[in-house]
Amino acid sequence: MTAPLSTPATPPHGELATGNVTRRILSVVAFNFVIYLCVGLPIAVVPGFVHGDLGYSAVLAGLAVSIQYLATLLSRPWAGSLCDMKGPKSSVLTGLALCTGSGVLTLVASLFAGSDWVGLGWLLAGRLMLGAGESLVTTGTIAWGIGSVGARHTAKVISWNGVTTYGALAIGAPAGVLLASHGSLGAIGIVTSAIAGISLLLARRQAAVPILKGERLPFRSVFRAMSPFGLCLALGSVGFGTITAFITLYYAGHGWDHAALALTALGTCFVVTRLLLADSITRFGGYPVALVSLAVEAAGLAMLWLAQEPWQALAGAAVVGFGFSLVFPSLGIEAVKRVPATNRGSALGAYALFFDFSLGLTGPVAGLITKHGGYPAVYLFAALAAVLALVMSQILAARYRERLAPAT
Repeated sequence: MTAPLSTPATPPHGELATGNVTRRILSVVAFNFVIYLCVGLPIAVVPGFVHGDLGYSAVLAGLAVSIQYLATLLSRPWAGSLCDMKGPKSSVLTGLALCTGSGVLTLVASLFAGSDWVGLGWLLAGRLMLGAGESLVTTGTIAWGIGSVGARHTAKVISWNGVTTYGALAIGAPAGVLLASHGSLGAIGIVTSAIAGISLLLARRQAAVPILKGERLPFRSVFRAMSPFGLCLALGSVGFGTITAFITLYYAGHGWDHAALALTALGTCFVVTRLLLADSITRFGGYPVALVSLAVEAAGLAMLWLAQEPWQALAGAAVVGFGFSLVFPSLGIEAVKRVPATNRGSALGAYALFFDFSLGLTGPVAGLITKHGGYPAVYLFAALAAVLALVMSQILAARYRERLAPAT
């Protein structure tokens, strides 16, 4: 078995002060902020480069964006296995190295803006590297954080990881547009390489956590154990996906302005809930928090479906942000209990696969619904998905109580 890349950090014993736990978590999830900042920088610029500078169709422009998410999806098992076998620090370092390379390839692509297929080839290669890097870093930072502060703080680690994810995306997208306006796509490539490269050097200096020894389940067994929780997560993520993908068109269909405010309300409420209520999962348990969260999310989606005024839609998006915020960590903390600690990385990777699948399928499915029922019907569909996730989570909670009963 490969040794850790630096002197292992001793896992915490006993109780740590809240401030110490938070500092340890932030020192690790900061690298997740970096990877999603790099993801956000080109996201609004790539379609224009492919369609405008290279002269390709809007379909290929969309492919240039979505191919990154395909790479993220396909690399989840690799990320999980790397965390378990070589340690989460190794996964984060590999991901940051891929992100650095992605920035270099993006810069090269910008240099071939006048040579359509060459520029597109380098760009797609860079997008694939960025997608794989995203998967390795985000899975690695969660596993690294849990190893640093202990499994008791799993929900807190996942919550902070989510805060850094959406915070970085919110900053990265407008920053990327600003960079491109002053130096084209090449400026984004340079900044991406610089940020990721410096972070790679800093991550190497961080203490690793011990690699757990013991029997490891094959990935298919881990995936099977994660499937019930992953399906609940996937259904609960439909609402988030429909708002991010269709809220602008939904507002336009009603003749309303300021659709961006709904996205702002969704993101703000999501982050605030993660910051203020993450400890509720530790206090009350994953299942109770998941049930309340899904009920709140379903209510917000119903508000969007029935909205007759823009303020009602805005309120609905805010309620969805409150509800959806704790769905991933609350179900996730219960999911990882189903496998040995030696498979924690693989479990996190398998669980996150369902979130990726959900966001990937929501767009096409919701598009078909709008074709026949209009945009409000999309949010009825999302609300029903959240209710189904609620029912499935209730069944999982009941089974958990049944297993617990003989021991009690």
